[in-house]
Order: sequence, then structure tokens, then C-alpha cells
Amino acid sequence: MDILLLDLVIVLTAARLFGAAAKRLGQPPVVGEILAGILLGPTLLGPLLGDTLFGSEMKPPLQALANVGLVLFMFVVGLELDQKLVRGKGRLAVTVALGSTVLPFALGCALALFIADEHVGGAKTLPFVLFMGAAMAATAFPVLARILTDRGMQRITLGGLSLAAAAVIDVLAWTVLAVVVAIAGAGDAEGQWKVFLALPYALVMFLVVRPLLARLVPSYERAGRLTPGLLSLVLTGLIASAWVTEWMHVHFIFGAFLFGAVMPREGAERLNHEILERLEQLAVLLLLPMFFVVAGLNVNLRVLDLSSLGTLAAILAVAVGGKMLGSYAAARTQRLPSRQSWALATLLNTRGLTEIVILTVGLQKGVLDNELYSLMVVMALVTTGMTGPLLRKIYPDRRVARDIAEAERAALGTTAAHRVLVVTPDPPAGQGPLVDLAATLARAASPSEVALVHLRPYPGGRLEVGTGLSSELAEMAETLHDLEVLAETARAQGSESRVVSRFATDVAAELPEVVTGAAPDLLVLPADAPGHAALHAAATCRVVTVLAPEQPEVADFGAGPVAVRHGSDAATHVALVLALARERPLVVTGGGRASSLAQRLARLGVAATSGEAPAGALVVAPDNGTVPAGTHLLVRAEQDADPVDWAVAVAALRAAQTPVAQP
Repeated sequence: MDILLLDLVIVLTAARLFGAAAKRLGQPPVVGEILAGILLGPTLLGPLLGDTLFGSEMKPPLQALANVGLVLFMFVVGLELDQKLVRGKGRLAVTVALGSTVLPFALGCALALFIADEHVGGAKTLPFVLFMGAAMAATAFPVLARILTDRGMQRITLGGLSLAAAAVIDVLAWTVLAVVVAIAGAGDAEGQWKVFLALPYALVMFLVVRPLLARLVPSYERAGRLTPGLLSLVLTGLIASAWVTEWMHVHFIFGAFLFGAVMPREGAERLNHEILERLEQLAVLLLLPMFFVVAGLNVNLRVLDLSSLGTLAAILAVAVGGKMLGSYAAARTQRLPSRQSWALATLLNTRGLTEIVILTVGLQKGVLDNELYSLMVVMALVTTGMTGPLLRKIYPDRRVARDIAEAERAALGTTAAHRVLVVTPDPPAGQGPLVDLAATLARAASPSEVALVHLRPYPGGRLEVGTGLSSELAEMAETLHDLEVLAETARAQGSESRVVSRFATDVAAELPEVVTGAAPDLLVLPADAPGHAALHAAATCRVVTVLAPEQPEVADFGAGPVAVRHGSDAATHVALVLALARERPLVVTGGGRASSLAQRLARLGVAATSGEAPAGALVVAPDNGTVPAGTHLLVRAEQDADPVDWAVAVAALRAAQTPVAQP
């Protein structure tokens, strides 16, 4: 007993310390808890000290406590499973879930057939193959939810879609695992007939037990709190459900999960919240860390050799490659942009808790041997640990913040205007072509807004109350009048327009602050604007630099086509906006890829061809540090730009634009 109590102290202390360290490193605590178990086991302590503290006599009571924690945890997972996640995203979520399940499952089965002779034999081959497929296809729904919550991504479309897909994957993975457990456990006559009770039991839970549990809600409302009697009733039902599925040779985790899934939802928010508060304190703080540490104790990396490293490399290739490629390909078939598709694939590659639970079941049922169990635990750690850093690389925090802001506006029922900001130099009266260009570009989306920014330096010398000040104020009033005239140009093209004009001590230094504060979607500025380099560097949005605003081609968009030097989606998109808005032909220059893009745009109904830029064309080029001869507009892409889906872009431009009378 004294060693058992000492083991509890060591395990809980190590779990808290390593879990906290993992959290500080941006990793889920489960990663640290499993590492703690590995370090406490034979991998680091060796057989002498390891067997003394965590020997064969100590593991059964530790495993029993860990299993109680697993029962509570699976109940919490079932209770927190939001059945509304798939609604509204059904087709996309199911498609991604199938892609994220089928490919890694098939690759896992193929790998299992290849290594089956080394790890299992005879009657265990079929459950082993199916088990490896299920283990490769799993996604850790709870860890995924935690990663999304930590970054605030549960409030954006990508987060909701990943949770919905993970919920479907969970159902598929648990179903396959139930079949595996049934096959592996049906070794005698008794086991064979009990397994067939699993489906009727699930029906009884949903059709009979669920309505009975709904009666807990009125009892809770009458009491005004979660009484000991109500909590004991829930715990009794939970443990009974876990016992029934274990008795049927279907693992007890399914009974615990199923009981959580049939708990009442409608009108039971406060009841479920209090149940979670009570159980999570016990399960998450005490028993669940025990489970993961005990899982780590079963890992012995000392027995691995070079052949094991080859097997580990194959496992990682199948697990990561199958999950990422399957998820990405499925998302792209549903026209999800490439960046979001890779981010979704990265999220669904998270395995963590769910994977460890599955592996523990496989070890207990004799489907996995200790060597393969150790390798699969390492795979679970790697795939969980890589999610956070890789996700930040693919989908940076600033992109998440932008999506959250859009989601909040959508929740309020407001649509943000597509804002084009124009830096208007002196004299404003001569900047009609510049504003006309900006107003045309604003028609890429609806509603749109054109903001004219004009900063005027304070007059030199000492200002005195008298004619001098009156003269400056008069000049400012004239400037405002000229800017309002320009604003009418934008309004005539269907965009809202406003003017920002004031004195500035240092125009070049203050303009970047004004641009950043305005948070535009597109910045239009002349190449000779004060502090052009600082403005260009400070802007995170798309930037259009006007090189020759005085030329007729820019003033009236020419009588000929719009030409674009292909090499940037942003530059081509700006040229497309100008061509469609002014009903001009589009010429794409730049070789084979340019010809392919021109043909694609032509199939979408755009008057697009490829070849050299004709004389009199408005020439648009990517802003990549060089200025090709004859270029009028340089376009730099916004930060974290997604590749343009040209079919969607053309349809959106046609929907957003309204007919405008030609000058």
C-alpha cells in the first residue's frame, strides 16, 4: 500500500509538472502527461528502479484508477459532443470526414498487412489490420476543440467545419473500433452471442433511456441546483452503461460515451454545465492524467532497434500523409480554398487523447504487442505536437483575427464595405484619374467605400491670428471642396465615399498611421506619394501603385484592352476588375501559363486572350521589386493571400458591378 500511495504522488506530480510545461510550450497538456509516463517507465528508469516503483504488482491498481478516469472522460466527450455541428455544413463536413478517414484507413490496413507477420499471427490478423486502419484514421476531437478554443478559431467557419468533420470521423472510427473489439473478443461461444446485443443496446439507450433521462431536467429545475441524489443517479447510470458494454465484450468506453451522448440537451444546459464542472474536476485533475501516465508506462523505447525505426517512419508516413492528403483532397473537391484546406487537414491530423484511448484498447485486447504500441504512442505524440506550430505557419494569428472580425460582423447582421483607400497628393483638383481608378477597383465587391486621404503640411514659420491663419484656413476649405468633388466621382460609380483631410507636422511619417487605422482592403497610391516606401511596407492589404496617372491610358482606361503581366494572382485580379468594369478586352502576357489562364478566363465568358501588350493598353504588373517598361500599375498582394479561384472571382465581379454610363 505504501508503494501504491507513493506511486500516486509521483504520477500526479509528474503529470502536473509535465502537463504545465507542455502548455507553456504551446502544446496540449496530454503531450506532457504521456511524456511523463514514458520517462517514469522502463525507457528512462530502467528495469531496476522502474520495476520497484511501477512493477507488475503496482500496475493493476494504477490501471484500475486510470480506467475509472477513462470512463468519466468518455462520458464527458459524449456529453460535450455538439450534434448541431454538422447542421448547415453537412455535405462539406461529411465529404472531408470521408476523405480524412478512407485514405489513412486504407493505407493503415495496407501497412498492417505488410508488418502483420512480425507482430501478430493467425486469428489476430483480421482485427489487427482493421485496428491499424482505425488507429490511422482517428482524430482527437477533445484535443482539436482545445486547440481551436485556445486560438479563438471555434468562432470562425474553419473551426466549425473542422469540429463537424471531426465529429463524423469519431463516429466512423469508433464504429470500426467496436467491430475490431467484437472480433478480437469473440473467442468463445459466450462472446460470440453477446456481441450481437450491442446494436439493440444502442437502440434501447436512444429510444428508452434518453426519454427517461430527460426527466432529470424538471427535477433539477425544482431543486435549483445539482443535488447529490441527481449526480449519484447520473453516475450510477454511467457506470452501469460502461459495465453492460464491457460484459458484451464491447469495450466499456463505448458504454460511457453512449451514456453521455443520450443525456438530455434541450433545456438542460445548466444541468449539463454543473455535471461537467463536478466530473471534470475529478477526471481532468486526478484520474485522466493517471490514465495517460499509465499509458506512457507501457511504452518501452529501449527495446526498439533499427528495424523499429523503419517501422516508425512508415507509421508516421502513413498517419501524417494519409490524413493530410485525404483531408486536403476532399476539401478541395468542395472548392474550399487551398490555404483553408491545408489548415483543415492539419487540424484533423491531431490525434492525442482519442488515439491513446484506441491504442490502450488494442493493447488490452491483445491486438497490439508492446513494441508496436510504443511506436504508435510516439506517432500520437508527433501528430499532436506538430499541429500547433504547423497551423500557425499555414494559418497565422492575423488571419484568424480577420476571420473572427468577419464572423462577429456577420453575427450582428452587418456587412463590411469593401474599402479602397486613396492617398491623394497635391493638388487634389488634378487627381480625378486617380480617384476614378480607385472607384473602378472598388466595384470588385458590394457594398464598397472609397476613402480619400489628404494630409497637408503645417505652414512654415510662425502662425499668428490674423490674415496668415485666415489664408491657410481658406486654402484648407478649398482643398476640402476639391476633395468632395472627387468624392462625387466615386459616388457616381456606386460606392460610398468619404474624405479625410487635415494638417500634419510630417506628412510622410503620419500617412502610414492613417492607413493602418483605416484598415483598408485595397490601397491606391501614386508612386511619388510622400513616404511611399513606408506606406508600402506598413500596409498589410493589397497595394496598387500608380506609376503614370497623367497618361491618357490611366485617365480614361484607354480605347484598347487591359494588359497584365502574369505572375501574381493579385495583379491579374486587378486587371480583371478593370477589364470587366470598363468592358474592355483582357490580354495576359507571360508565356505558357499566361496562355493557359487566358483560355480558362475565356471559358468563363471573359474577353481574354494571351500575347504581347498592344499599344495603348493599360498595363498592370506584379510588384516584385522591378518595374517592367511600359507598366502603369504595380500590384502587391495582401498578406496571407489565398490563390484566386477564377470561376468564383468572375462570378463575384459580375454580381457586384452595376452598369455605369461610359464617359
